[in-house]
Amino acid sequence: MPYALPELPRSGEPACRAGRLKPEMKKLEIVRRMARRNSIGRAEAADRVDGVVRQILSRLRKGQDANLPGLGKFSHARDGSVTFEPAPGQDHE
Repeated sequence: MPYALPELPRSGEPACRAGRLKPEMKKLEIVRRMARRNSIGRAEAADRVDGVVRQILSRLRKGQDANLPGLGKFSHARDGSVTFEPAPGQDHE
């Protein structure tokens, strides 16, 4: 089953600026929004968030980038560090 994250803007407006996602959001807030918008329980929403995080970590462990459409990209650097590169036009202050 695909993971439904909080709705992203359709107009090309950056997600953070559109007020739908905020860079300082905590897991619990994302889980609450996902549960409410998808009519599922918080436990299932938390499992889905954990699944997305596992997928990101799996790609990074393989030395691959992990793209988050409309938000940006996690990259695995040669020195072992991980960087996040916001998508063009994003406000990640």
